[in-house]
Amino acid sequence: MTTKTSVKPEKHQFQAEVKQVLQLMINSLYSNKEIFLRELVSNASDALDKLRFAAISDDSLYAGDGDLRVEVEYDKEQRTVTIRDNGIGMNRDEVISNIGTIARSGTRQFLDSLSGDEKQDANLIGQFGVGFYSSFIVADKVTLSSRKAGDKPGKGIRWESDGSGEYTLETVKLAKHGTEIVLHLKEGEDEFLSDWQLRSIITRYSDHIGFPIRMSTEVKVDPEAEDSETKVEWNDINKASALWTLPKTEISVDEYKAFYSHISHATDEPLSWMHNRVEGNQSYTSLLYIPTNAPMDMMVSREERSGLKLYIKRVFIMDAAEQLLPHYLRFVCGVIDSDDLPLNVSREILQDSSMARKIRAGLVKRVLDTLEKMANNEPEKYQTFWDNFGQVLKEGMVEDMPNQQRIAKLLRFASSRNSDDKQVVSLSEYLERKVEDQDAIWFITADNQGSARHSPHLEVFKRDEIEVLLMSDRIDEWMMGYFRQFEDTQLKSVAKGELAGKDSADESEDTAAAEGIFKRIAEVLGDKVSAVKSSKRLTESAACLILDENEMAMHMQRLLEQAGQEIPSSKPVLEVNPEHALFSKMEAEQDEDRFVDFSNLLFEQAVLAEGGQLEDPAGFVQRMNKLLV
Repeated sequence: MTTKTSVKPEKHQFQAEVKQVLQLMINSLYSNKEIFLRELVSNASDALDKLRFAAISDDSLYAGDGDLRVEVEYDKEQRTVTIRDNGIGMNRDEVISNIGTIARSGTRQFLDSLSGDEKQDANLIGQFGVGFYSSFIVADKVTLSSRKAGDKPGKGIRWESDGSGEYTLETVKLAKHGTEIVLHLKEGEDEFLSDWQLRSIITRYSDHIGFPIRMSTEVKVDPEAEDSETKVEWNDINKASALWTLPKTEISVDEYKAFYSHISHATDEPLSWMHNRVEGNQSYTSLLYIPTNAPMDMMVSREERSGLKLYIKRVFIMDAAEQLLPHYLRFVCGVIDSDDLPLNVSREILQDSSMARKIRAGLVKRVLDTLEKMANNEPEKYQTFWDNFGQVLKEGMVEDMPNQQRIAKLLRFASSRNSDDKQVVSLSEYLERKVEDQDAIWFITADNQGSARHSPHLEVFKRDEIEVLLMSDRIDEWMMGYFRQFEDTQLKSVAKGELAGKDSADESEDTAAAEGIFKRIAEVLGDKVSAVKSSKRLTESAACLILDENEMAMHMQRLLEQAGQEIPSSKPVLEVNPEHALFSKMEAEQDEDRFVDFSNLLFEQAVLAEGGQLEDPAGFVQRMNKLLV
């Protein structure tokens, strides 16, 4: 229901308590205290970049101080940490605008003023204008002094605040252009009054900033004299260059390997690497490595992953493996450096966006392309990869359905045709050597390679010279539940369902008599089996257990039960070989008790043959002994 009114609606502005907003930003935006140093160094880098751009048209802005740099120092007595740059600096109005106004980003404003190639080349990273306030995470007072490049010598401005929502301004004399920020640390933040700690943080987050970051140390004027005076020396502590930003032609193999050791902390050499630059609507550089050896926790560290480091314009932001790589490629390590990937306001969380999804898809394609080339051109190297990371790659068969067929070409399996389990075959090779009229790729899953290779389910396939893939990794049964077809050929388990169209074993001439014995065996076994029937699989063994095509293999059912999982009840079919001597004895057996023992023995042998455990091992031994006498 609506009513008409002649009164115009009033407009009001949202009211904000500045102190509360500032405290919210300080205490909620950042999860890690040491981030303050990354933010302040990044701001200093932005200021240096701004001066560099401005000086292109007016080199007098350098004013005799063209050695662009960031300086970091600390004072234990005063309990201060100082970050200093000789960049563009700020005048009074800019300090009020950029520092005195929360969430107003001078970097963003500067970028908006650029155009064309200048914007593409600008190496500025500020987005939200809140990084400076991270200082109050560790400081109860912050003093900022700045002089604008190009202003008269001695003209500067000093800003100071305790983070309570107010600040003071005063005019001061500063000899050089640039900005100096002094943090007066809170009680309990003494960890940042450590040379090692500051160097460690800078190395982690800002190692590849494009300008030198320097720290001072006191050294003796005369190293050999005990009472020698000391002097202050400034030393670069960052690389000031990012390997991934260089053209591939300028990077040696040894440099690639050294960088791998730097980012992975691994002692082995990389098996392969991919270095690419993508231009267009989204611009980013990727340098990805495939390790040679798998870490010990490879199969258990699915959820907590690291190794792929995200940089925004060469400033380290986060370990982004979870956002930019699927779980099944968690062995990949390296760096992604994006120009415009969206982050949350604290730059600690990667926002879900079409851009991030495109980067993820591009990285997956690049890794799969590399693995395909390795598999085709360097089979020995690929075998090393497969031995270390094959089980992880198999996860992609379920997790990455759009790329399932590409991943399937990379899979390798032991085969009934090869006597050595280490001699593996690809699905493409399998299809090339399949026998005439073979309409399926046959496989078996088992608890181990021995159980798979010697399973009675393979007997008729061996006789007919049909190759069977042997799968014994725990992930195989789960994987094959989602992998039903490769190219145009179906995949089928030799231990599940009917073998339609196979005349592998001659059926008994006396079908009626055989069916009668099958019925008697089924009555003895009761709910242990769903049915007892003649087998087309067996040529040597007496019996085997068969599941429905959609049921989980027996060894996986046991594994999940041991882990406390509830498994849907299923009963296997007991297939019996009518040509076996044991079946002939059962046909002639008149003693009902011995027939019961024979029936149970058939079932128990089938359980053992597929790697299972008997519910009553002692009973099995007793029956065996009685029937042997």
